[in-house]
Amino acid sequence: MPDFEDRATAVRAGEELNLEALGSYLQAHLPGEAARLEVKQFPSGHSNLTYSVQLGGRELVLRRPPFGSKVKSAHDMGREFRVLSKLHGVYPQAPEVVLYCDDLTVLGAPFYLMKPIHGVIIRRSPPAGLEFTPGIARLLSESFIDNLAQLHSLDYNGIGLGDLGKPEGYLERQVRGWTERYYGSRTHEFPEVERIVSWMKERMPSASGATLVHNDYKYDNLVLDPNDITKIIGVLDWEMCTIGDPLSDLGTALAYWIDAGDPEPLQRIRWGPTRQPGSMTRAQLIERYQEKTGRDVSQMDFYLAFARFKVAVIVQQIYYRYHHGLTKDERFAAMPAVVESLLRASLQGAETGII
Repeated sequence: MPDFEDRATAVRAGEELNLEALGSYLQAHLPGEAARLEVKQFPSGHSNLTYSVQLGGRELVLRRPPFGSKVKSAHDMGREFRVLSKLHGVYPQAPEVVLYCDDLTVLGAPFYLMKPIHGVIIRRSPPAGLEFTPGIARLLSESFIDNLAQLHSLDYNGIGLGDLGKPEGYLERQVRGWTERYYGSRTHEFPEVERIVSWMKERMPSASGATLVHNDYKYDNLVLDPNDITKIIGVLDWEMCTIGDPLSDLGTALAYWIDAGDPEPLQRIRWGPTRQPGSMTRAQLIERYQEKTGRDVSQMDFYLAFARFKVAVIVQQIYYRYHHGLTKDERFAAMPAVVESLLRASLQGAETGII
């Protein structure tokens, strides 16, 4: 049988860890493990860095902030560790964390370790040889939206995360905050920004409620069961999780979801195989989410326009590090074109109301 499991590879230049310091720390906090330490890197992330750590016979995953990050409010490893420590027991798709370190003498930044989730991660296209029939695409689409609805159904107070965010005024803070982040990381002039921001301020809806929100929910943050890829066994990358408007979370998922009929600029930046025959469309995802949750989805044009703007700013922040020589990852060189495509899609959706 072919092996489609996501695997780590060699560590990228400039993102190496201090193995001597890490090894000493792990020996002190994980007694009884063999001393031999081997570290590889999962190559596909764009924000926090993720490494495979083999300590003797024990396998762990290490998460740390990116080198040279300018965004002080992001990459809070302690916060992410706390979220996962509370969440895993009621939502087993969240990774199980093991250890948190805020001693900067070890790796120069806080980090945490978690248990690995072995499975398939689907990115831009299904791996060659992986069966991905229209029937499978449909079932995976359904699992995708049902799993998000499940997350939004959790009692965040009951699991001890009631202080994670402030739902009052959430949307207003989000629009203001992401606008500020754009201007704080600007490298190019995009005339769409001012028009989008003005439109969002004028059309901002009342909040649809408050739930736990992942804030970066898309195919390449999901781990699929290798024996049945229509089943989701893991959800990764919780750094932006908070308490907020669940429709903003749905909007983010839709911003990453490229339909088969979308224009070519969006096709070039798709994040997953969402245009495969059998895949649900954005409109169908919204309909199923409404059926599962009972929420009013009549203003999803706002949430999608905002989400595309937000994703554009996230990409811009990543490019800022590359532009200023803070990372050498050549994947980032073409990101201004991605930012432009997302901003244009955001503005078009805002002006036409088309999902």
